[in-house]
Amino acid sequence: MTAPKLHRVTTLDLRVTPYAWPFAAARRAEISAHFAEVRRAKPKLWNGKVLIARNPRFAGDGFSADYFEVDFASFLAWRDLGFPDREVFNGFGMGALRSSDGAFVLGEMGADTANAGRIYFPSGTPDLSDIKDGTMDIAGSVAREVEEETGISPADYRAAPSWTCVEAGASIAMMRILDVDMPAEALRASIVANLARQSAPELAALHLVRARADFSSAMPRFVTAFLEAELAS
Repeated sequence: MTAPKLHRVTTLDLRVTPYAWPFAAARRAEISAHFAEVRRAKPKLWNGKVLIARNPRFAGDGFSADYFEVDFASFLAWRDLGFPDREVFNGFGMGALRSSDGAFVLGEMGADTANAGRIYFPSGTPDLSDIKDGTMDIAGSVAREVEEETGISPADYRAAPSWTCVEAGASIAMMRILDVDMPAEALRASIVANLARQSAPELAALHLVRARADFSSAMPRFVTAFLEAELAS
């Protein structure tokens, strides 16, 4: 397996353009059958519109790509079948919440989600609400996902001016540190209290990472690669 590659960038140029995805057209019957099977186990999953990307380009301090609209069933089948079309990738933002005493806060996805049991920073596959003036607003996507999952709003943190893009297989995670002026245990307690008020929280648990000893096998490799770099610095 190829090791993740990390790129520090300050600008994102993520255009949304029409594209007819050959994979989605050629394997429609298989995609529909797969989604029906997944929904039998997780009936709350919804086949809405999401966005994935192609043509990734790193140049100087910038990252650019072309996003296009697909249905969630096609995205899920592509992922679960081992990413058979390598011309596209899953490009998403993540809010790396960091407490005032240096701990990172990660969430464990709940049983009803498509990534049940996985542990990572607040994030989500971009959707149509993340499009702004014909571009993908990853900063807005991150802010929305963080607030929906944890109750932490942009007023509660300072967003870093740069992004760490982590290339790992068929994914590029655009990760931004969000510094919260609150110690780790207090921050965790605040999020736990927020989860208790939600009727259908996405997160089942919270995990604090202060050192490599706090890593879990349930954390994707792009997450641990990011954490390794940040903890080393």
